Amino acid sequence: MFKAIIGIFGIIIALVLGGCGDDTKMASNVAEEKTILVVGATPEPHATILEQIIPLLQEEGVSLEIKEFTDYVTPNLSLQDGSLDANFFQHKPYLDEFNKEKGITLVSVAGVHLEPMGVYSNKIKNLEELRNNDLISIPNDPSNGARALRILEKEGIIALKKDVKLASVQDIVENPKNLNFKEIDAPQLTRTLDDVSVSVINTNFALLAGLNPLNDAIAIEDKDSPYVNILVVKEGRENDENIKKLIGALQSARVKDFILQKYKGSILPSF
Repeated sequence: MFKAIIGIFGIIIALVLGGCGDDTKMASNVAEEKTILVVGATPEPHATILEQIIPLLQEEGVSLEIKEFTDYVTPNLSLQDGSLDANFFQHKPYLDEFNKEKGITLVSVAGVHLEPMGVYSNKIKNLEELRNNDLISIPNDPSNGARALRILEKEGIIALKKDVKLASVQDIVENPKNLNFKEIDAPQLTRTLDDVSVSVINTNFALLAGLNPLNDAIAIEDKDSPYVNILVVKEGRENDENIKKLIGALQSARVKDFILQKYKGSILPSF
């Protein structure tokens, strides 16, 4: 009888320990799942840059999943609803305007690079060739639209009202050639080049269309532009340990060297 009781206790202990082992395994699996970061990005150069840090993050125990988007709206909405852990495609003026418009709270946690916006044309070689009533296409979102108009103002094509933070076409006060402006979704601007005299295009979309800002733009934004591209997270995740690892990888010497070597000045590190 004593041996039987001992045997029963042995079985019970084995079952308990086995259950604990399963629990430990489950906890381990959950922990592993938490090391996966899903980051949204536009394909070029953002997703390309993110691909460079996959080995760096693996060394830190973090798996990076890159989800590509071809517009400027969905990656922010996906970040807000929790589908993404972070996104990398925009600059702060755009983020601030988006937060205000949508009533959400996404925050910038790191600056990575600057993409100087360029002016492109299939019809003229320089802006002095613009004629009366020519058509110019620019981005239709407020921050990038204002950015495009400031470039044209600096080139002496138009003049804008003073002290306007986000200038629009309605803020043009001098337009000697009576130029017309067409506001288009940023990803579609390269498709307008055969229909307009010039188009002011974000570098990420220009690169996707095979345009090099240094070689193909007839005018380009100054290097001191405030429009640095940033890593963005949902408010409250700024101090997340894995987000810090992501920031460290994006602001590493590996990324700086990659940007300088691959883009040869058309994109500039900002850290």
